[in-house]
Amino acid sequence: MRPIWTIFITVFLAELGDKTQLATLLFATDPAAGKIHVFLAAAGALVFSTAIAVVAGTALAGLVSPTILKGAAGVGFILIGIGMLAQLYR
Repeated sequence: MRPIWTIFITVFLAELGDKTQLATLLFATDPAAGKIHVFLAAAGALVFSTAIAVVAGTALAGLVSPTILKGAAGVGFILIGIGMLAQLYR
């Protein structure tokens, strides 16, 4: 169960306040949009994009060591953070 909770908490925290959440929030403010439809469409999009990530990750794991993938992901996140900080100080 521990890996499931780790994945859930990591993805949940990563999704809070990101562009996806903001877009969903904006769609929900439209009086013409059914709230259940906004929820189902956003949830479906997240499930579909997650399925693509799982398939891609599985394929990559067959080609590249998981240790290298984790390192590359870490470096990628650091570079994104540096880019965000650079934008802040421009």
